[in-house]
Amino acid sequence: MGYQHVAGGHRYHFADLRAVMACASPARSGDALAGVAATSEAERMAARCALAEVPLKRFLDEALVPYEADAVTRLIIDRHDPAAFAEIAHLTVGDFREWLLRRETDDAALARVAPGITPEMAAAVSKLMRNQDLILVASRRHVVTRFRNTLGLPGRMAVRLQPNHPTDDPRGVAAAILDGLLYGCGDAVIGINPAGDSLAAITDLLVLTDTLRSRFDIPTQTCVLTHVTHTLRAIEAGAPVDLVFQSIGGTEATNRSFGIDIALLAEARDAARSLGRGSVGDNLMYFETGQGGALSANAHHGVDQQTLEARAYGLARHFSPLLVNTVVGFIGPEYLYDGRQIVRAGLEDHFCGKLLGLPMGCDICYTNHAEADQNDMDTLLTLLASAGVNFIMGVPGADDIMLNYQSTSFHDAAYVRQLLGLGRAPEFEAWLRAMGVTDDAGRLLPARERHPMLGLATELSA
Repeated sequence: MGYQHVAGGHRYHFADLRAVMACASPARSGDALAGVAATSEAERMAARCALAEVPLKRFLDEALVPYEADAVTRLIIDRHDPAAFAEIAHLTVGDFREWLLRRETDDAALARVAPGITPEMAAAVSKLMRNQDLILVASRRHVVTRFRNTLGLPGRMAVRLQPNHPTDDPRGVAAAILDGLLYGCGDAVIGINPAGDSLAAITDLLVLTDTLRSRFDIPTQTCVLTHVTHTLRAIEAGAPVDLVFQSIGGTEATNRSFGIDIALLAEARDAARSLGRGSVGDNLMYFETGQGGALSANAHHGVDQQTLEARAYGLARHFSPLLVNTVVGFIGPEYLYDGRQIVRAGLEDHFCGKLLGLPMGCDICYTNHAEADQNDMDTLLTLLASAGVNFIMGVPGADDIMLNYQSTSFHDAAYVRQLLGLGRAPEFEAWLRAMGVTDDAGRLLPARERHPMLGLATELSA
């Protein structure tokens, strides 16, 4: 079955739903590299007009990645909730956009239909939306998760404190943690990307962060962002594991390239849950994604990268994660060429994740060979915070000296919290007040007044 649209006396034909979805996507370098992008702005608009007329039900009948060949497709279809879908089942993609933008479509309505929305439906409607539409709808959706604190509440934005070090030096890591805590960051997670993947190195970092957390009774969670198999080994060895981290993709073949499958993720989740380390909840999975991952693994099945990204969220949803993070500009300009494409992708990812019911964060970032700079990141940071992003990254100086890319800093988080009046996780905010880092209104105190933190600084320097 093909899809057509006539404009200006020209008939545009799209072979299948996969083609019309790809051609309807905003321009980006990854789709051009894959050979699936529209060849002109006229074709792109024609594809959007054709897509607007597609019934939402069509996505349940025409799989973009074949059901029999892909475990992610099977998970999405098999777990689809017809009862939740019933409220919007009569709509086309264009009608769905209008429904989402209605003033009456509030958080409760979005939560009610979320189990009935497939990732492909979310991706499709996003392609018809302007940036302001993506921001408005996402801002209404509040996805709350819990482990040692409560994340995602209205009017709050958390920060992952990312104290990476090129040699995993404990004093360097500890200094970065102190820096972040003094800026009021770390409520999402204190999460380290290790320079090495040996069990000894991973265990040392787990022990370091857990000792610090427990010694000062910090109401947050810690994580070493290593491969899920290494985390399983650490759990078996008795290491203090809070969260299970893994990068995931939107196709079975992409995940195979990462060395994972759905069963392995379930095994790791169950192993971590058996430790019973959460105090206010048991959301303990942490997933990272990024547009272009499937194409870089030659596992994209001819599907555009933004739709595949949304499919990764379909996989993540199965595990009720604490955190989901699109590392939006990390893969490079081959997939998102410049600041404009990075900004659009970040808003799309956040919108699609929220629509599916996920606690979406964003690593607002770029690589040094992309046509982007910190002003672009300021723009995306401000837009995402307005859209209700659950968390962002906090990197010393916004420059990750281990991964060699540019992100957002502790100061950036302070800026956007001040601008929009955003609080932190309530348990973490209470701890900051008790430690003399913030006043009763959650504002950072002058550094000279943070005397209770001197004990923490002394212990870290040792």
